[in-house]
Amino acid sequence: MPRLPLFPRAAVIGAAALLAVGSAFPAQAATAFEPLPPHNPYAGPQGTATMHGDTGSSDATPLAGPDAGPLTSKRVALQSACPTVLVGADGYPVALCTPILGQVPTVHLLDPATGDSLAQLKIAKGSLLGGVYAYLDHQDRLVAVDGDRTLLRIAHRRTASGGWELYVAGSLPLTSAVPEGDAVTGISPDWRGRVWFATGSGVVGTADDRTGAVHALTLPAGERVDNSISTAPAGTAVATTQATYLLTAGDDGVPVVAWRRPYDRGPARKPGQLSWGTGSTPTFFGPRTGTDYLTVVDNAAPTENLLVYRTDTGAQVCSVPVLRSGGSGSENSPVGTGNSVFVAGTYGYPYPALPDDAGPSTPASAGFEGGLSRVDVRADGSGCDLKWDTEVRSAAVPRLSTSDGLLHTVVRTPALPFTDTTSILDSFFYAEIDPATGKTVRTHYLGTSALYDTLQMVGSIAPGGVVYQGTITGVLRISNG
Repeated sequence: MPRLPLFPRAAVIGAAALLAVGSAFPAQAATAFEPLPPHNPYAGPQGTATMHGDTGSSDATPLAGPDAGPLTSKRVALQSACPTVLVGADGYPVALCTPILGQVPTVHLLDPATGDSLAQLKIAKGSLLGGVYAYLDHQDRLVAVDGDRTLLRIAHRRTASGGWELYVAGSLPLTSAVPEGDAVTGISPDWRGRVWFATGSGVVGTADDRTGAVHALTLPAGERVDNSISTAPAGTAVATTQATYLLTAGDDGVPVVAWRRPYDRGPARKPGQLSWGTGSTPTFFGPRTGTDYLTVVDNAAPTENLLVYRTDTGAQVCSVPVLRSGGSGSENSPVGTGNSVFVAGTYGYPYPALPDDAGPSTPASAGFEGGLSRVDVRADGSGCDLKWDTEVRSAAVPRLSTSDGLLHTVVRTPALPFTDTTSILDSFFYAEIDPATGKTVRTHYLGTSALYDTLQMVGSIAPGGVVYQGTITGVLRISNG
């Protein structure tokens, strides 16, 4: 991809000034945003095993981000969009990327010291969203479903020459459950070691590659699954384009619906969303077990609502309008820990590609206004309250650290100041946000141009305070010194 002309340095400084913050603010003291969901024994380390941190999709981590010293960043050019960067117990990041040319999903093993690619492995091409979601298992193997509808466990090892290689350590065909032309959009392990999966056309199933058993359930006609799924001891959460589900499976592995709750999907897809319905991967959170509640954002117009349900019964705890200061639309999974949920807005975000069946949006286009809201569930569970609502233009899914007490994200500043327009000359800044107030407390300039577009992808915090953030062209590595 040719290098795009950079924005003039003076304008970059001006864009930074729009944030009205400095670059040397100390990290805030850790707050009481706990507990995290319980660690799944069949997943990798807490906070780095899945795109959303854990199998409960809390988008939170026990790891701290960079400390208060100077920050540096490096762009690792992989000529690919890299939405998934995970880190195993051995400290090696594994990225699942989709190359700009050919769009064949490719797994990269990254050097933890530099972020450079040490090895790569291509897997069969599937749908746009089929090359996005994966997780690391308890043996640091990447678990994904390829375009041939095969469940893969991809491991890494040293070669005889001292280098590294990625290889398929195990596989299981899912063709008996996933129809031809369909694709798996979300996978997550349960507490028995089975892999749950959901497809775009609404098939939800379990796969046990120890026995070869595959079982599936087809959800009602017309309901699609366009986001990932989440697992907790109580069951598996799936959000379709019309409803939120909790499913369970007994010893036989056959999925059954524990409860279903429809939501307001609105009149149409909104600009800045990839499908007509919720943009949420459902999030488990809660103050007692870490999975007391389940939350998604609906697609109501003109203002979306955060919906919170009791995990055990599906009873609705609250429906709270969110993203009122910015654009009220979100393609992002909520961040949830303790009693608190954070929702980042994506209304009007300019995606370079949409799924083939995304359909038109209403309106046809819009500026990217941003928006970030915090909602707290009351201590007695009687309802929820909007704590703050800001216009932060988050260009990534925020990650909450329960160690340093900060939200970590990337913000996008427009080339034309004080507007909601977007262009290939926008600038991108790593940002830390105080979850108690919603105020940005530190930023670090990453770069200007589409090369740095984080495309509403989520960053991962690795041990040592290193942040890995996927972009449209590779991975950003942010660290101290």
